[in-house]
Amino acid sequence: MIKELNTQRLHLRRMEVSDSHSLFKIWSDPDVTKFMNISSFTHEAQAKEMIELLEDLAQASEAIRFSMIERKSNEIIGTCGFNSIDFENAKAEIGYDIAKAYWGMGYAPEGISALLNYAFETLKLNRIEAKVEPANVNSIKVLQKLNFTFEGTLRQYEKSRGNFIDINMYSLLKTD
Repeated sequence: MIKELNTQRLHLRRMEVSDSHSLFKIWSDPDVTKFMNISSFTHEAQAKEMIELLEDLAQASEAIRFSMIERKSNEIIGTCGFNSIDFENAKAEIGYDIAKAYWGMGYAPEGISALLNYAFETLKLNRIEAKVEPANVNSIKVLQKLNFTFEGTLRQYEKSRGNFIDINMYSLLKTD
């Protein structure tokens, strides 16, 4: 699997344990983690553990996560990647998070576009999925901007913070 991707404003590279300090700052913000399947981190060690878990999944070719580095400042501003990759069915699920200071600046669509190109052209995948809580309006706007199709609502699909929640399913096909 590839170790890095580049866009006009971003350098995406595989997450490293040395990113834990920067990622802790992002993942400890309740506004950032509000719609993630994690609680806000309270200790930097949690970020290190998360990165190690994601590295294990990457080793098994089941997932891959990139640190999103803004080229001008060389600052980690978020992450993006494939939460799961299913080569047998030529599909993957994407995920992403951006530090609040960078919301609304087009970094999420820019980083995800690089992922989509890699998925369709290099990995030869056919379908990319995104699962989003219906209240996560910002994430839905990102997917709409990238021409993802809303497929429907999966009722009480996941348990989050002790409650079953609905999840909206979006997809993009190679032929779209």
